[in-house]
Amino acid sequence: MPSTKHAVIQFILFLQPAVSVGNVGQLAIDLVISTLNMTKVGYFYTDCLVPMVGNNPYATAEENSVELSINAEVYSLPSKKLVVLQIRSPFIKNKYRPFCETLLSWVKSSKCAMVVLLSSSHAYQRDDEQLLGTPLRYLLTPDLEKAVGGRMKELNWKEMEKVAAYPGINDTDKVLHIPGGGITKLLFTESCSEGIQMAVLLKFCSEGDNIPDAFVLVNYLNEWLQLIKSESNDSTDPSSQWKIPSSWRLLFGNGLPPALF
Repeated sequence: MPSTKHAVIQFILFLQPAVSVGNVGQLAIDLVISTLNMTKVGYFYTDCLVPMVGNNPYATAEENSVELSINAEVYSLPSKKLVVLQIRSPFIKNKYRPFCETLLSWVKSSKCAMVVLLSSSHAYQRDDEQLLGTPLRYLLTPDLEKAVGGRMKELNWKEMEKVAAYPGINDTDKVLHIPGGGITKLLFTESCSEGIQMAVLLKFCSEGDNIPDAFVLVNYLNEWLQLIKSESNDSTDPSSQWKIPSSWRLLFGNGLPPALF
C-alpha cells in the first residue's frame, strides 16, 4: 500500500510509467520530476517489484545526494495538482495483477480525476498499419474518451490500432496488442472495467540508448497537458526545456578505469 508523509493526498492528475521496452516511460517521468522540481512525499509499498535502494537520482548538491531512494516513490506538485509515481525496478514474475489491483484501489480512494500512463512497445512487432506515420500512439478509456477525445482529434494524434488476433487466418477479429509494454494492457483494460479515466501515451522503440525516445514521449505528453510552457527561443529544440537529472550521467555505467590500459 502507498505510504506518504500526509494522511490524504488530493490531486487531479496522476502520472506514472509502465516498466516497458527501453524504460522509456521511466526516463520520461525522470524528466518531469527533475524539470518541475517535484517534492518526494512518500513511497508505494509493494512486494510486486524487485527490491532496490540507491542514492537520490535527482540530487542537485552534495547535501542531498546521500538521500536514499527505493523502487517505487511518490512525488507531488500541489501548484499543478499533480502526483507522480516513479518505478525503478522490474516486476516480480506473476505479480502484474496484484500490483495493478493495489494501484487502482489507491487511485480510486484518492479520488484521482485522471491517470496518464507513459509506456512503450517493441518497434519490430508493429503491423503494416502501425509502420505508417508517427511512432507515437494513445489510448483512452471510455470514460475519458467522452471528456478529451475531441482534444486528441484536434492534436491530430493517432490512436493505438488493434491488430488481427489470428493474422493470416482471421483478420476480422481485432485485439489490443502491446508487445513489450509490461503492465500497460492489463492496467488499461482494468481501468476500462473500473470506470477509471486513464490515458496511455506510448512510443514504438527498440532497446538501446532510449534517451531520445524519452524526450519524444515527454514532449508528446506536454503537447497535450502543457506541464511546462514552450519558450519561443527553444521552439527549434523542445527537448532543451527539460532538465536532465544528475543520475543520467551513470545511465550506461562508469567509464573504463585507466588502469586497464
